[in-house]
Amino acid sequence: MPSYQTVARDGTAQIEVKRSRFIARVARVSSEEQARAVLERVRKEHWDARHHCSAFVLGPDAAVTRSSDDGEPSGTAGAPMLEVLRGRGVSDVAAVVTRYFGGVLLGAGGLVRAYSDSVRAALDSVGVLERRLLRLFDVEVEHALVGRVENDLRARGVLVRGVDYAEAATLHLGVDAANEEELHGLLAELTGGSSPLRPAGSAWVDVPSAGGGS
Repeated sequence: MPSYQTVARDGTAQIEVKRSRFIARVARVSSEEQARAVLERVRKEHWDARHHCSAFVLGPDAAVTRSSDDGEPSGTAGAPMLEVLRGRGVSDVAAVVTRYFGGVLLGAGGLVRAYSDSVRAALDSVGVLERRLLRLFDVEVEHALVGRVENDLRARGVLVRGVDYAEAATLHLGVDAANEEELHGLLAELTGGSSPLRPAGSAWVDVPSAGGGS
């Protein structure tokens, strides 16, 4: 089943280590341009901070990764942040950690822990969701049947992406490719064969994780 995880929403978290403040922002992105835009927004918001370190992971296969130490000692910020993202198994995510220096040097190990912990805290605060590559279908159903059909489809694990109402109700459905044949049979059962499925392509679709955050 082609799928991957990403953040459920954008968010921030803050930790303090020996008077230095580390403010982590994680954001959902789909391109390098969007990831860099997140970094620029943080730079403008915290223009008086010394460092804005960053990392991002892109793509269903997490094939695109970048990181930056932004003036911190090499390998103490961006790379540890990236490892947290990869360790959590999330993609299409940008992380930016702003540091306000507190006057006490943390050493290489302290910096690695602080940047890593701040990203972990931000990820914990926003939770995750799953994205699946689904086959999409539309089906027209009589108004009198649409409520029962929709409820039964959801109960059987079919993703109902929305409903449009006109002369008939059109349900927009998503299903894993392996379950396509089963969906045809289920619709025939629920509608007496009166509502055939119309293919509508395929797409990556957000599917909220049952357990919420991680």
